Amino acid sequence: MIKQLSQILLNDYGVSEESFRDAQEIRAEQNANLTDILLKKQVVSENQLLEAYSKLYAIPFLPKIFIEDFNTDFTRLISIQFLKKYALVPIETKQPIAGIADVFKQDGHENKRPARAIIALNDPSVFQPLDDLIRILGWQQYDLVLSSRDSIFSLINIAYDSSRDTAQQLVADMAENGADIISEIEETADLLDDTSDAPIIKLVNHIISQSVKGGASDIHIEPYQNNFKIRYRIDGVLYDLLAPPKWMQASLISRIKVMAKMNIAEKRLPQDGRFEVKIGDQNIDIRVSTIPITNGERLVLRLLNKSTSLLKLSDLGLSPDKLDLVNRLIKTAHGIILVTGPTGSGKTTTLYATLSKLNSPDVNIITIEDPVEYQLKGVGQIQVNPKIDLTFAKGLRSIVRQDPDIILIGEMRDLETAEIGVQSALTGHLVFSTLHTNDSATAITRLVDLGVEPFLISSTVIAVIAQRLVRVLCDECKEPYHPDSETMNRLGITADSSSSSLIYRAKGCPKCFNSGYRGRLGIYEIMVLNEHLQTLILKTHDSHQIKNEAIQRGMTTLYLDGIEKVITGITSIEEVLRVTQT
Repeated sequence: MIKQLSQILLNDYGVSEESFRDAQEIRAEQNANLTDILLKKQVVSENQLLEAYSKLYAIPFLPKIFIEDFNTDFTRLISIQFLKKYALVPIETKQPIAGIADVFKQDGHENKRPARAIIALNDPSVFQPLDDLIRILGWQQYDLVLSSRDSIFSLINIAYDSSRDTAQQLVADMAENGADIISEIEETADLLDDTSDAPIIKLVNHIISQSVKGGASDIHIEPYQNNFKIRYRIDGVLYDLLAPPKWMQASLISRIKVMAKMNIAEKRLPQDGRFEVKIGDQNIDIRVSTIPITNGERLVLRLLNKSTSLLKLSDLGLSPDKLDLVNRLIKTAHGIILVTGPTGSGKTTTLYATLSKLNSPDVNIITIEDPVEYQLKGVGQIQVNPKIDLTFAKGLRSIVRQDPDIILIGEMRDLETAEIGVQSALTGHLVFSTLHTNDSATAITRLVDLGVEPFLISSTVIAVIAQRLVRVLCDECKEPYHPDSETMNRLGITADSSSSSLIYRAKGCPKCFNSGYRGRLGIYEIMVLNEHLQTLILKTHDSHQIKNEAIQRGMTTLYLDGIEKVITGITSIEEVLRVTQT
């Protein structure tokens, strides 16, 4: 068989006998899988290798298998680890599987019945695991199909995800067997040693997986006098997820604290921790914060999906003229660009998109963050660690000795950090940072409050970008309407500005979970410090005067940028009012 495979690869794909022989030697030395070695050494592509296996073993090859509705009973008999280890998945459907019959016809099996039961595999040489799988399933009639690892893993994830009990069902089951479960938990010394059959562990896993599946950014666990509530934040809005019985509270919180490596015995002081989980092919970084309140401990879990790709500046919601302005500003040789807004307003995403735009081999970029949320290739990133006295200020002092061209400071929290940032800008560096202020003009007031001299602010700060995130109306269900003239006048929408396009509002449908919104975009207020503003800052740091001067010089406020998105049908008036609090 090996010789035949070598011949097929040589004749059809130009793989030399020497390359194949080298792979065989590695296989013998390391007792490794030949398929993995050939792919790792890039001797042949996965599709080419599977096509060769198809010819050698007379098993049809289907690169992608798309099936949503299939029997998942096998998930109760076979572990997900077994199927992923050997890249196998059994598929049984009520209807003939689309595309399978066509593949058999191509392979010369014209009279082959339409397949309703198949086993998709990536490596046909795994005979023993395949035999074990068939024996456990008890299948008498089935077909074998070769497919890519990604396709097989996707089907495995779909099967095990859909076969899981819901978090609500778990809570109901636990409520029925409360006394037994409490004794079981008390007997378990370390929850991490459990085999994940413990109900509390399963419940925590489901809460996290449901939140990730729903696209949540945070999970809130809130204890009250007679009950406790679990909520999650999607697109900036909190929704109720569960309301379990009060007796589950201590065990559930303890489980999360164990996962985050916190002190489970300390319930009187705030704590911070973090842990990572993998859900399917997604890596989720979870930051946990606890505070003691009168009814127990309140937890907030911040979810960060590391598997999602970074957004580009053009994807953030900047209008064409604002995008051009930002692109010009970030190409400045030196100075400070501040991004402001409350927690969860997308400041870090904007800064990462900016660094990605500026990142090139001839530029040295160093960041100091708390925490490092995304890994940027080619960028030196420092994680703040107060336990070893690595603060923003101390890290920043070291950064300036690393010959950087661009510096990102996660947040200007104190005078020392702000002063080093200012000195870096004065000595020829381009500095990016964030502040927690409500609008762009207030950032100047905040810097003065920290103790930075007004003349240093006017000399170094190039621009301040204030931002908020608004939910985007669902394209499937948004509906047009005409507000009354009084409402339009109060909101500053003239008949001329709204006549070119309809104004829409949220309605709700199954695709958007009946919220009327899907996804979020930014609204922006960009204050460029021109000569007039620089002169004004030297005279006063009153944010109202600075803002009025900036508006007179052409700055569009957050509210007006939001109204522009209302007129173009991107979001609703209610959403803009919610985030701008006008």
